Amino acid sequence: MHRIRARLGRARGLRTTIVPYTGYGSTRWVRVLGRVVLSRAPRHDRPESVRGWRSFLSVPLGDVAVRMRVGDAEVAVPPSRGGVIDVRVEVALAPGWHEASIWADGVEPVTASVFVVDPAVRTGLLSDIDDTVMVTALPRPFLAAWNTFVLNEHARRPVPGMAVLYERFVRDHPGSPVIYLSTGSWNVAPTLTRFLQRHLYPAGALLLTDWGPSVDRWFRSGREHKRSSLERLSGEFPELEWLLVGDDGQHDEELYSAFALAHPRNVSAVAIRQLTAGEAVLAGGRSREPEPDGATPWVNSPDGAGLAEQLADRGLVAGSGSTQRPRPE
Repeated sequence: MHRIRARLGRARGLRTTIVPYTGYGSTRWVRVLGRVVLSRAPRHDRPESVRGWRSFLSVPLGDVAVRMRVGDAEVAVPPSRGGVIDVRVEVALAPGWHEASIWADGVEPVTASVFVVDPAVRTGLLSDIDDTVMVTALPRPFLAAWNTFVLNEHARRPVPGMAVLYERFVRDHPGSPVIYLSTGSWNVAPTLTRFLQRHLYPAGALLLTDWGPSVDRWFRSGREHKRSSLERLSGEFPELEWLLVGDDGQHDEELYSAFALAHPRNVSAVAIRQLTAGEAVLAGGRSREPEPDGATPWVNSPDGAGLAEQLADRGLVAGSGSTQRPRPE
């Protein structure tokens, strides 16, 4: 199907494009992310206003010879069948933000940002997206389709107080990595990135899933994606303690509880955003909250202000006044 779409797309004048995503790494290696697709040339003569379905019109390319340079390392990058670039490059880099150059023959090179974690840093922030930083009511199929394919990206609403909570965390823990882990598709990564920037969330890597069926199943497992991503991060950064932030509308509580039990040294706290009554109805109910293990701090609140207050009581963020921020004009 991908080959047929690619042939038809090229006949319609679509061109090969590399879409860069934000990656992360240590001073010895980096994980660089991106995607190779066929798409139309960008239009700069009209204001940015994107409906979700447009994100799924691009045609993924898995047969393009892509190369990448980061620091003094240059490697060949094989995209996945869905066009996703996800490669670990062994390279020595100083802590902080760096850039990776990605290109292919006849394709305009792009730059992907990569955050390198200082070996002295001991904390990190890992956050769900749907109903944690952005109100989506995702689990219910028809609403999920509406939010994903129809809703204009500027109509998406942030969860009150969460951006300020995250800003306080990275301010209180300089150099901490920020990871946004979601069951969403890589197709919507640019939309999610613009949403996070527009609502002043701290910059960080997105870990999403590939769109469509896999080689062994019709529907991909979002729960397995989150579980395996958490396990990978614990192996990549065994010295980091993560603040895990999610919501009670899906499986975040269950996943975070299991991860905290298996890796108690890698979890500083679990913060669960409680859906409002209306959101819980739209989301098909609340998940069954597991019993905290007692060793891991566990806080719950319907917004970022309540979570920040409880985390401050436990010394995980600095106390301050209100975490509410005026909505951007």
